[in-house]
Parts: sequence; structure tokens; C-alpha cells
Amino acid sequence: MARLHHPDPDTIPDDVRDFLAKFPPDPIFKMLTHSVSTVQPFIQLAQALYTSLELPVRSRELAILTLAEEAQCNFVFTQHAPISEAAGVDQEIRQLIRNRDYADPALSEQDRTIIQFAAEVVAQPQVSDALFASARKYLSEREVVELLQVCGYYWMFSRICNVLEVEVTHTYAEIFGAGWPADGDGISSS
Repeated sequence: MARLHHPDPDTIPDDVRDFLAKFPPDPIFKMLTHSVSTVQPFIQLAQALYTSLELPVRSRELAILTLAEEAQCNFVFTQHAPISEAAGVDQEIRQLIRNRDYADPALSEQDRTIIQFAAEVVAQPQVSDALFASARKYLSEREVVELLQVCGYYWMFSRICNVLEVEVTHTYAEIFGAGWPADGDGISSS
């Protein structure tokens, strides 16, 4: 059970209520609505991370899964398992991430680099020079910054889910079906 009660819907400003009406009801959105001034920008940042990045979708999902594992956030890992599968991350790779086996030879050098980069971002304030150089072999300057933004967003999101003990009631893939990520006003994939 979540540590906070859902906010009283009558206390949510109309503009926030209208914005949230574009999305299926979800426990995490309800928790985020306690901060009426930040819920919309927080969700819009998630939208940008799905619609406006040059960072490849598969790389984004590898980073999110790794971040979720390092942050011990079941909510994010569970939500992103089907999304990552649609992006080409198979069960074997997801299991390697779950096992924190980031150097396994079954991973391509590029996958290892993305995964180790995300893991180091969580573990310490800097990534090693060698890892940064490896990332630059595969990522443009813009993509490096986008990867850091994905890691930062999902670290924060993971902490919100964990600290508030938000439970997974359904996955977004279940809500949207084969159309996940949704097009239009909802979160969508690049």
C-alpha cells in the first residue's frame, strides 16, 4: 500500500485535471499530483524522453532497465520490460541486467557500454574515462547528454516510486496493448 493517500480530486486545479485526463488512471500519476505545480512538467519531460531523443530507443530502454535495477525499483523495471522487448531487448539481456552481469560476453560491446554507463551514473558521481571514451564510440555528444537525462529522470522516478511505495497495478503495455507506446498526447516512442 502506498505511503500517501491519493489527493482529493476536488483540490486538483482544472488545468492539471485536464492534462491528466489524457492518460489512463494510474497510481503513480495520483501520487505525483500531490505536487500540482510539478506534475505536468514531470510528465512532459517523460514525453520528451520518448518523442524527442536522438538516443536510440533500444539504448534508452537498456539504460532505464539498468537504472531501475541499480535503484532497486520494481515499478520501473516491470513497466519497462514489455517496452524494452518491443525495442529489441530480449529476455536474456533483461535477465543479465537483473543479475547485474553487465560484462557478460553475450552482450554486444555497445550494449555493455550503455548498461555499464547507466550503472556507473547511479553508483558514483563520475563515469570512468575509459567508459566515457567507449560511450563516445557509439553516441554523439547529444546522445551522451540524452543518456544522462534518461538516467537522471528514471533515478528520480525510481526514488518516488520506492519511497512512496507505489505498487504496480498494471503495465502501460496492458493499457495500450500493441499500440504501446501510445501516439498522440500520451507518452510515445521515438
